[in-house]
Amino acid sequence: MSKNVLLCGVGGQGTVLSSKLLAAAAMAKGIPVLTAETIGMAQRGGSVTSHLRMGENMYSPLIGKGQADLLLAFEPGEAVRNLPYLKKGGIVVTNTRPVRPVTGTLTGVDYTGMEMVDFLKAKARRVIVVDGDQAAADLSSSRVLNVVLLGAAVESGVLAITKEDIRAAILAKIAPRFHELNMRAIDYIKTEENENHEDQ
Repeated sequence: MSKNVLLCGVGGQGTVLSSKLLAAAAMAKGIPVLTAETIGMAQRGGSVTSHLRMGENMYSPLIGKGQADLLLAFEPGEAVRNLPYLKKGGIVVTNTRPVRPVTGTLTGVDYTGMEMVDFLKAKARRVIVVDGDQAAADLSSSRVLNVVLLGAAVESGVLAITKEDIRAAILAKIAPRFHELNMRAIDYIKTEENENHEDQ
């Protein structure tokens, strides 16, 4: 059975690396994979979106609207922006930690990210929330929040990928000096889950 995963965030959050780890884990299990990225201006907090499709009988790497089984969001505002891609009954895994846009900084608008999380909980059937600030504090690094979220996505059970598969991909794709931190990150699972029976 094929699965569609849309990963989204902003430049510098490791969205593309997470997509590569997922793809490597799937290919190592013999699962066909198609991927495509849309990369914004990383220096200015531009949007980054990765389409990842795994399984048989796929002819395009792009996920159509209403077709994503899983929306994996590294920034809550980006989760809301990409919500139209989620299929009915699909799962959202999102970080609570916002990346304040340049426009917000210039205008003084307060953006905590939680208003976006509340919106997601109201619109999506199943929402798994990762407290990014707490994870960064517990791991003494914010650089591996992408791997923390990847661990939460794998734990959701929607993918035919295990944490052991991701660990193997980390060993293959990430420099050895970062292995220990990433291994701790993939096992860091402190999430809040919301199930909305009023499906989107």
